[in-house]
Amino acid sequence: MKNENSVVVSLFIMGFFLMISNIDIQAQEYKYEIGGAAGTSFYMGDANRTKFYLHPGMSGGLLFRYNLNFLWSIKTGISVANVSGKSEDAGNSFPFAQQASFHRTLAELGAQVEFNFFPYSDKYAYLGTKPYTPYLFTGVGGTYATGNKTFFGANIPFGVGFKYKLKNRMNIGIEFSMRKLFGDDFDVTEKTTGWNLDNPFGIESSFLKNKDWYSFTMIFLTWEFSKREDPCHGN
Repeated sequence: MKNENSVVVSLFIMGFFLMISNIDIQAQEYKYEIGGAAGTSFYMGDANRTKFYLHPGMSGGLLFRYNLNFLWSIKTGISVANVSGKSEDAGNSFPFAQQASFHRTLAELGAQVEFNFFPYSDKYAYLGTKPYTPYLFTGVGGTYATGNKTFFGANIPFGVGFKYKLKNRMNIGIEFSMRKLFGDDFDVTEKTTGWNLDNPFGIESSFLKNKDWYSFTMIFLTWEFSKREDPCHGN
């Protein structure tokens, strides 16, 4: 991907951790959430430079969230998805008019930190809480993908979401995320010494530049458990 993408990632992460933190933060009613998610996925890289939702696949997963307080949460989860791409969609002319395509099934294990824009709860109105909120998140994960040439590597997820309390202990939400990989061979599924989408122009890439990405757009449903004391008691 272009170097501008690396700048966007860096600014997103820096801005995420420099957000307002001088608010009198209280604890939510329940500590934990568990649930599932389902949606769509797509790939971006040498075979798709700019088009979102090109050749979309299916995605799903399980998640566990620890609510630190009304504003901050830590989420872990496992996700699976299908992604694919064709070099003819890239908008580039490759050397010797070469073409390639790929399809992968991936599994991801990761953890993220979430920041809610509004204090999130359907109770404690005296603390300014709301039963809905947009949020931002970033974190770290690991990706394994199938193929004759398997892929395994780290990823950095970042994205935005929106969640709403259907009832006291049930939450529904939607989130969009990008996963930045630190390899350029995610779109190479066959073991070969010839031309492929790993460095297709023969130009060495940097640690951040010209790496592959994939994305999730998922709707989730979670259930809260493990009740706390009332936050006005100082818990």
